Amino acid sequence: MKSLIKLLTRKKLKISVAESCTGGLLASSITSISGASKVFNLGLVTYSNQAKIKVLKVNKNIIKENGAVSHECCFAMVKNLSRISKANINVSITGIAGPKGGTKQKPVGLVYIGVKRGAKIQINKCLFKSKKRSSIQKATVKKALDLILKITK
Repeated sequence: MKSLIKLLTRKKLKISVAESCTGGLLASSITSISGASKVFNLGLVTYSNQAKIKVLKVNKNIIKENGAVSHECCFAMVKNLSRISKANINVSITGIAGPKGGTKQKPVGLVYIGVKRGAKIQINKCLFKSKKRSSIQKATVKKALDLILKITK
């Protein structure tokens, strides 16, 4: 984590995050490092569909047609976050941390992580095997940090 803060600082990049199933864990893991204030811009926990619609301006039809846990919703979250935050790197997370709430189509452990830098947006679909909520949340944050490092280098 320290290496990420150093890298962002060196490149003079700001980062913002919009989290759902991780409930602020990504923002917390970044801001717990000294020096984060130089690079961390904004952290939103848009846990409910209402928050995604009202705060992040995700079109309610995207959620109605695809669900909040979808490639489309994750894409809209990261795209709209970048408009709000004006940060260089924006990250969105939406998923099912469990232990309840999964279906055959969308099982517990299904998470989408969106990363946007400049005009480039990548949406990563992850399926974490653990059925434990905290394990899924931690694995999601670790994966998000790996993706941020890759897009920053």
